[in-house]
Amino acid sequence: MDARSLVKQFGNIRALDGASFNIKQGEIFGLIGPNGAGKTTTLRIICTLILPTSGTVKIFDLDAVTQAAEVRKIISYLPEEAGAYPNLSGWEYLEFMAKFSKTTATDIKQTINEAAAISGLGERLKDKAKTYSKGMKRRLLVARALMTRPKLAVLDEPASGLDVLHAYHVREIIKRYVKDYGVTVLLSSHNMLEVEYLCNRVALVNKGKIVVEGEPQELKTKFKSANLEEVFAKVVGYA
Repeated sequence: MDARSLVKQFGNIRALDGASFNIKQGEIFGLIGPNGAGKTTTLRIICTLILPTSGTVKIFDLDAVTQAAEVRKIISYLPEEAGAYPNLSGWEYLEFMAKFSKTTATDIKQTINEAAAISGLGERLKDKAKTYSKGMKRRLLVARALMTRPKLAVLDEPASGLDVLHAYHVREIIKRYVKDYGVTVLLSSHNMLEVEYLCNRVALVNKGKIVVEGEPQELKTKFKSANLEEVFAKVVGYA
């Protein structure tokens, strides 16, 4: 995936200001920075939900603007504020979502079983989603995003607000899917310590610009920092 000179203007507000980065196939790439930095806007452009004011995005040689319908067939997107239908059980929700991409009964069943294993929710999948804790809902939604084994999974704050165990489960799911199935993952987060643990490479975003990009260890060494939070503070002039 290759993003070049992305600009997004909302009226007088420039949410993205020439952002460029690339993601290698089969890696976990983190887009990190404070709230309002432009992370979610970038993800929405990549997922063909909004158009860039200027700039280009290529996803496995498909143009996100001119070939949006084809791009949507090979990606999945998990927004930060996504929710499941409260009156459907976990099983029913996964079946409903599987039917958007699978047509045969066998494929649908395999996809649902895959999602059930990913979620780790076991018998609770029989219960309505409105009875789930936040962590359980997020595990269900991550399972929905990965169950079709997309070429690119785009996850916006996948473990945001979760307790230690649920966040650990979500991170391990993501790592396993990249390793076992070659899924490429782009995730955003303002939790730089979590991203440091999870991502092969990261891009730090501030005020709509990519301020630095590289492997976490490489960046820590380059900026003589103990962690990515310290790197970010130095790069934007807080430290």
